[in-house]
Amino acid sequence: MTAWLVHAFTASGAVLAYLALEAALHHDVRAAFLWLAVATFVDAVDGALARLARVKERTPSFDGALLDNIIDYLTFVFVPVFILRHERLVPDGLPGLAVAAAVLLSSAYGFSRLDAKTSDHFFTGFPSYWNIVALYMVAVGLSPAMNALILLAFVALVFVPIGYIYPSRTSRWQALTVALGVAWGILMAVVIWRLPDPPRWVVWSSFAYPVYYFGVSLVLHGARPKASRSAVQ
Repeated sequence: MTAWLVHAFTASGAVLAYLALEAALHHDVRAAFLWLAVATFVDAVDGALARLARVKERTPSFDGALLDNIIDYLTFVFVPVFILRHERLVPDGLPGLAVAAAVLLSSAYGFSRLDAKTSDHFFTGFPSYWNIVALYMVAVGLSPAMNALILLAFVALVFVPIGYIYPSRTSRWQALTVALGVAWGILMAVVIWRLPDPPRWVVWSSFAYPVYYFGVSLVLHGARPKASRSAVQ
């Protein structure tokens, strides 16, 4: 019973994605990102709960990892891309549609590759954090053309086989990474709560953690033995 409750908890992300999409349809970006933030929290803790409940042993006919990927695609990719288009944060017409399609298709590839999550707890290629990218684009207010260039740069990184740390599971520097991540999460909660006009100092201060994340990922990726860069079995 416990294992099925964990699966239901993971599946609740689909409802949260729907609520975020409904808010976005009404141009309520604050509510949309609040729902996405709740979905991110669910995603952050459901894996630990699944391991604690031993879901693989107790529900062997049910693929919790596949369910998790479906929910993640909705909350990390599909809804954020919709927000970017609906709020006209990318160019209008065909150019903006092409950018949106590039994000959707690249992430479909990223989620489907066998080594998307490796045995040493890294993500291979940019791990489709489009919800974070979209939030920053709403908060910073760059031009649609500049946003499009940034999005395409991240699309390209999906296909570059660099390992990005899994904050809660990559063992090296884990305590520091988690601590900084919690501090960053508090800043981002303030940003979301104050949308559409968050305090600029909070927005710019929050960039310290993404810089740390990418920097540490590059350093630790370079130190990885090749044998560890295989898919999780």
